[in-house]
Amino acid sequence: MSSVLPDYKDIVRAHDLIREFIHRTPVMKSGTINAMFGAEIFFKCENFQKVGAFKFRGATNAIMSLPFEEAQKGVGTHSSGNHAAALSLAAGMRNIPAYIVMPRTAPEIKIKAVQGYGGIITFCEPTLEARESTMKKVLEQTGAAFIPSYNHFKIIAGQGTAAKELLEDTGSLDIVMAPVGGGGLLSGTSISVKAITPEAKVIAVEPANADDAHRSFYSGKIVPSVNPETIADGLLTSLGTLTFAIIREKVDDIVTVQESSIIEAMRMIWERMKIVVEPSGAVPLAALVEKKVDCTGKRVGIILSGGNVDLGKLPFTLP
Repeated sequence: MSSVLPDYKDIVRAHDLIREFIHRTPVMKSGTINAMFGAEIFFKCENFQKVGAFKFRGATNAIMSLPFEEAQKGVGTHSSGNHAAALSLAAGMRNIPAYIVMPRTAPEIKIKAVQGYGGIITFCEPTLEARESTMKKVLEQTGAAFIPSYNHFKIIAGQGTAAKELLEDTGSLDIVMAPVGGGGLLSGTSISVKAITPEAKVIAVEPANADDAHRSFYSGKIVPSVNPETIADGLLTSLGTLTFAIIREKVDDIVTVQESSIIEAMRMIWERMKIVVEPSGAVPLAALVEKKVDCTGKRVGIILSGGNVDLGKLPFTLP
């Protein structure tokens, strides 16, 4: 993996490349939520993005950037989540195959999503070792280009286009908040924010039950995620070398939140804004619920990362 890091010019270039394929998602506000927190909060609704998540931005940039000869052999990744669906759809738009390695225990709803977008699935055992070894075999057999879900130059640049749009639509903000798992969205967001409004603070939020990014940020070295257990299942992965390098330089703080606050924030968005957001997307608002971030009198941007939630397993009735 290259150690070269993307900058804002790369995000602008990515936006020019992908804008005809992606949705320019809306920025929404809630008077009730603003009153509750004494702030003006702007929600960038990536739950309305294609495949229901910001991941489509990075996947599209990575695939559309491939040289013709390389692209014809297809692309591959191992993922059981939004990246697998995003890569499958973006590959279909370029009329090339997408080879997806998924654990056999992946939720049926996610398997159907990947299949629906045309992904060619190879199942494996639910371990990282099995995912990586199976992926290696698939790549050897097909010659496909491997595109990881976050630790990739073009992925990071693509994800940064969401914050670019947010700031173009809102003007200057005091704080921009995003959830953090592997760090693709956060690192891309921080590049855009610090280039457009250098005085704005970039604050990341993650579940206390999966706090590896917080520990990595404050220890100065990548701390692996070990057996994380959180309702925010999109935030289970550890930071990558590229994303960590950007986050250390450009992010102002990473705070953690409890599971009960994630559910409360998710419910608040569903009830007050009438939009479907997954637990991972509600994590930043949970930091305001817990008063981990002082937003009083400030203009705050929050990236709602996605809306892919199993409607048969909504958490609102849990004790």
